[in-house]
Amino acid sequence: MAWASWTTPGVFTGRGGVRTDEAGVVTGNLTVHTTWDGNEADVTVGYTGTSEWFTLTGSPVPCRSERRSRELHQAVVAAVSAGGGATIQQTRVRETT
Repeated sequence: MAWASWTTPGVFTGRGGVRTDEAGVVTGNLTVHTTWDGNEADVTVGYTGTSEWFTLTGSPVPCRSERRSRELHQAVVAAVSAGGGATIQQTRVRETT
């Protein structure tokens, strides 16, 4: 079974932060974490240095390859930096068959 994860700490949100399922909009110094299980990618964010994680709204998403899940993670990091209430729908990497 395929599996991978990526973690990027110290991502400062742009104005408007990011939207989460559990806490609404969060802002500040965040860590972005993506886990890929071979079929889908689950993206969470948390305040850097804490152990509480929040699901990025729209996560999990279908993701057929490790490469695509890595690209999704990088797109989410960029979206967190941009702010604007970012969600997965705004950062989704197009799947190709």
